[in-house]
Amino acid sequence: MTIFYFALKRSFGNLTNLIFLSLTPIVCIFFPVGEYWPLLPYGYQYYGIVILFAAIRLTSLILEDRAKGVIKRLSVAPISYFRYLSQNLLAYSVILIIQCAIVVGGGLIWGQELYQPLSLLILYISFSFTALALALAWITLYRNKDSSFLVYMALIFLVVVMGGVMIPLEMFPDLLKRVAVLLPTFWLSEGLNWVANGDDATDFLLINGVLWLYTLIFVVIGSTRRMQ
Repeated sequence: MTIFYFALKRSFGNLTNLIFLSLTPIVCIFFPVGEYWPLLPYGYQYYGIVILFAAIRLTSLILEDRAKGVIKRLSVAPISYFRYLSQNLLAYSVILIIQCAIVVGGGLIWGQELYQPLSLLILYISFSFTALALALAWITLYRNKDSSFLVYMALIFLVVVMGGVMIPLEMFPDLLKRVAVLLPTFWLSEGLNWVANGDDATDFLLINGVLWLYTLIFVVIGSTRRMQ
């Protein structure tokens, strides 16, 4: 598990990552509750955005390795590409899961109304895996870390707005509502609504199932070995 521990250490190796991964989730705990929408406190509605940014920050380290030729050297090293990738993703997953636990647990301690905290934690974890897989698939399109991150920020803004995380879907025309169903953020938004209002467990299972389906698809795309 040497790669796993190295990936954990490296993830906090620069000040930007340290601040973003450590402090941003804590800040979300203290956001107030919206007067009409969202039903959950603002920090919990928007925490999905933090997850998306954290995922691309973490997976960009893999892109950095590719640019430095580390991936290419694995072909002659006693470490397989599968082992390298899986242990890096495992390390990133642990970081995001701990973040999710801090956000939900901290909210309970602070006294936030989270309705169904365990379900909320499960939803965040499912979305964290989807975000990691999406970011992994995204970086296969780029060789430069900075350009990948900048374009991805614009993509995040688009999927967050269209997915109903920042703006209620009821405000969108019918065409955009149908398009929104194709976005992972739509299912996060649906999951948050279920946490606040839902009572049918089947709906919650469906929401998480779709997120895990996205995860599988993006992992398959993103795990394709890129030697260049």
